[in-house]
Amino acid sequence: MHVSWRMQHHGWAVCALGDEGARTEALVSYVADGPEEFLTAVARLLLGWSHTRVEFVAEPEAHRLIFHRDLTEVDVRLLHIRTRDLPDEAGTTVWTTRQPLTVLARAVIRAFDAVDEEQGEAGYLAAWQRPFPRAELAALRTAWRGARGRRGRNSTRHDPAPERNPAPSLKP
Repeated sequence: MHVSWRMQHHGWAVCALGDEGARTEALVSYVADGPEEFLTAVARLLLGWSHTRVEFVAEPEAHRLIFHRDLTEVDVRLLHIRTRDLPDEAGTTVWTTRQPLTVLARAVIRAFDAVDEEQGEAGYLAAWQRPFPRAELAALRTAWRGARGRRGRNSTRHDPAPERNPAPSLKP
Protein backbone atom coordinates (compact mmCIF):
# COMPACT_ATOMS: atom_id res chain seq x y z
CA MET A 1 0.00 0.00 0.00
CA HIS A 2 1.15 3.51 -0.80
CA VAL A 3 0.14 6.76 0.90
CA SER A 4 1.65 10.18 0.28
CA TRP A 5 0.87 13.68 1.46
CA ARG A 6 2.21 16.40 -0.84
CA MET A 7 1.90 20.12 -0.36
CA GLN A 8 0.42 21.40 -3.59
CA HIS A 9 0.56 25.14 -2.93
CA HIS A 10 -0.25 27.55 -0.11
CA GLY A 11 -2.97 25.90 2.03
CA TRP A 12 -3.54 22.92 -0.28
CA ALA A 13 -2.24 19.36 -0.26
CA VAL A 14 -2.81 16.18 -2.22
CA CYS A 15 -3.31 12.88 -0.42
CA ALA A 16 -2.40 10.04 -2.80
CA LEU A 17 -3.59 6.52 -2.01
CA GLY A 18 -2.78 3.35 -3.87
CA ASP A 19 -2.46 -0.40 -3.79
CA GLU A 20 -1.52 -3.06 -6.31
CA GLY A 21 -4.82 -2.50 -8.17
CA ALA A 22 -5.35 1.24 -8.40
CA ARG A 23 -4.23 4.68 -7.32
CA THR A 24 -6.18 7.88 -6.61
CA GLU A 25 -5.68 11.36 -5.22
CA ALA A 26 -7.75 13.66 -3.01
CA LEU A 27 -7.27 17.42 -2.88
CA VAL A 28 -7.24 18.73 0.71
CA SER A 29 -7.61 22.27 2.06
CA TYR A 30 -6.15 23.57 5.30
CA VAL A 31 -9.58 24.87 6.43
CA ALA A 32 -10.20 21.59 8.28
CA ASP A 33 -8.04 19.20 10.31
CA GLY A 34 -7.41 16.68 7.51
CA PRO A 35 -3.90 15.53 8.50
CA GLU A 36 -4.74 15.32 12.20
CA GLU A 37 -7.98 13.44 11.52
CA PHE A 38 -6.22 11.01 9.17
CA LEU A 39 -3.49 10.13 11.66
CA THR A 40 -5.97 9.87 14.54
CA ALA A 41 -8.40 7.68 12.57
CA VAL A 42 -5.71 5.10 11.76
CA ALA A 43 -4.50 5.12 15.39
CA ARG A 44 -8.05 4.51 16.58
CA LEU A 45 -8.32 1.46 14.33
CA LEU A 46 -5.11 0.09 15.85
CA LEU A 47 -6.56 0.71 19.31
CA GLY A 48 -9.62 -1.40 18.53
CA TRP A 49 -12.18 0.86 16.93
CA SER A 50 -14.14 -1.03 14.28
CA HIS A 51 -15.24 2.00 12.28
CA THR A 52 -13.93 5.54 11.77
CA ARG A 53 -13.75 8.16 9.07
CA VAL A 54 -11.86 11.21 7.85
CA GLU A 55 -13.09 14.16 5.84
CA PHE A 56 -10.73 15.98 3.48
CA VAL A 57 -12.31 19.34 2.69
CA ALA A 58 -11.69 20.78 -0.79
CA GLU A 59 -14.13 23.71 -0.69
CA PRO A 60 -16.98 23.18 -1.56
CA GLU A 61 -16.49 19.48 -2.24
CA ALA A 62 -14.90 16.88 -0.01
CA HIS A 63 -13.39 13.43 0.04
CA ARG A 64 -14.20 11.05 2.86
CA LEU A 65 -12.11 8.08 3.87
CA ILE A 66 -14.31 5.44 5.47
CA PHE A 67 -12.56 2.69 7.47
CA HIS A 68 -14.08 -0.61 8.64
CA ARG A 69 -11.80 -2.93 10.62
CA ASP A 70 -12.31 -6.68 10.61
CA LEU A 71 -9.90 -8.19 13.14
CA THR A 72 -6.46 -7.45 11.65
CA GLU A 73 -7.66 -6.23 8.24
CA VAL A 74 -9.24 -2.93 7.26
CA ASP A 75 -11.54 -2.04 4.38
CA VAL A 76 -10.86 1.48 3.13
CA ARG A 77 -13.22 3.40 0.88
CA LEU A 78 -12.61 6.89 -0.52
CA LEU A 79 -15.75 8.82 -1.42
CA HIS A 80 -16.01 12.01 -3.46
CA ILE A 81 -18.79 14.27 -2.17
CA ARG A 82 -20.01 17.20 -4.35
CA THR A 83 -20.67 19.41 -1.33
CA ARG A 84 -19.46 18.57 2.13
CA ASP A 85 -22.87 18.93 3.77
CA LEU A 86 -24.18 15.87 1.89
CA PRO A 87 -24.27 12.43 3.57
CA ASP A 88 -21.90 9.60 2.63
CA GLU A 89 -24.67 7.94 0.61
CA ALA A 90 -24.63 10.89 -1.82
CA GLY A 91 -20.94 10.33 -2.54
CA THR A 92 -19.26 8.41 -5.31
CA THR A 93 -16.76 5.69 -4.42
CA VAL A 94 -13.50 6.53 -6.20
CA TRP A 95 -11.18 3.95 -4.59
CA THR A 96 -11.34 0.92 -2.31
CA THR A 97 -8.84 -1.46 -0.81
CA ARG A 98 -8.53 -4.13 1.86
CA GLN A 99 -5.23 -4.15 3.71
CA PRO A 100 -3.69 -5.55 6.86
CA LEU A 101 -4.16 -2.82 9.45
CA THR A 102 -0.47 -2.66 10.29
CA VAL A 103 0.36 -2.16 6.60
CA LEU A 104 -2.07 0.77 6.38
CA ALA A 105 -0.63 2.30 9.54
CA ARG A 106 2.96 1.90 8.34
CA ALA A 107 2.11 3.57 5.00
CA VAL A 108 0.49 6.55 6.74
CA ILE A 109 3.42 6.90 9.16
CA ARG A 110 5.90 6.84 6.29
CA ALA A 111 3.90 9.45 4.36
CA PHE A 112 3.99 11.94 7.23
CA ASP A 113 7.59 11.09 8.12
CA ALA A 114 8.47 12.02 4.52
CA VAL A 115 6.66 15.37 4.84
CA ASP A 116 8.49 16.06 8.09
CA GLU A 117 11.87 15.17 6.60
CA GLU A 118 11.32 17.13 3.38
CA GLN A 119 9.75 20.28 4.82
CA GLY A 120 10.44 20.41 8.53
CA GLU A 121 8.35 22.37 11.02
CA ALA A 122 8.85 25.78 9.42
CA GLY A 123 8.27 24.61 5.85
CA TYR A 124 5.12 22.73 6.80
CA LEU A 125 3.75 25.70 8.73
CA ALA A 126 4.48 28.07 5.84
CA ALA A 127 2.81 25.78 3.28
CA TRP A 128 -0.11 24.49 5.37
CA GLN A 129 -0.74 27.45 7.71
CA ARG A 130 -0.94 25.04 10.66
CA PRO A 131 1.71 23.29 12.76
CA PHE A 132 2.92 19.83 11.76
CA PRO A 133 0.70 17.16 13.45
CA ARG A 134 3.57 15.83 15.56
CA ALA A 135 1.48 14.60 18.50
CA GLU A 136 -0.95 12.72 16.24
CA LEU A 137 1.92 11.13 14.29
CA ALA A 138 3.63 10.07 17.52
CA ALA A 139 0.37 8.60 18.86
CA LEU A 140 -0.13 6.64 15.64
CA ARG A 141 3.45 5.34 15.78
CA THR A 142 2.93 4.19 19.38
CA ALA A 143 -0.34 2.45 18.52
CA TRP A 144 1.31 0.79 15.48
CA ARG A 145 4.21 -0.51 17.57
CA GLY A 146 1.77 -1.84 20.15
CA ALA A 147 -0.26 -3.63 17.48
CA ARG A 148 2.87 -5.16 15.97
CA GLY A 149 4.00 -6.30 19.40
CA ARG A 150 0.67 -7.98 20.10
CA ARG A 151 0.78 -9.82 16.77
CA GLY A 152 4.44 -10.75 17.06
CA ARG A 153 7.36 -9.40 15.11
CA ASN A 154 7.24 -12.22 12.55
CA SER A 155 3.63 -11.59 11.52
CA THR A 156 4.68 -9.00 8.93
CA ARG A 157 7.86 -9.00 6.92
CA HIS A 158 8.00 -5.30 6.17
CA ASP A 159 10.57 -2.76 7.26
CA PRO A 160 9.47 -0.88 10.35
CA ALA A 161 8.91 2.85 10.23
CA PRO A 162 11.94 4.87 11.34
CA GLU A 163 12.40 5.64 15.01
CA ARG A 164 10.98 8.96 16.18
CA ASN A 165 10.22 10.73 19.43
CA PRO A 166 8.06 8.85 21.96
CA ALA A 167 4.34 9.49 21.64
CA PRO A 168 1.77 10.75 24.08
CA SER A 169 -1.27 8.54 24.59
CA LEU A 170 -4.14 8.97 22.14
CA LYS A 171 -7.41 10.27 23.57
CA PRO A 172 -10.47 8.73 21.85
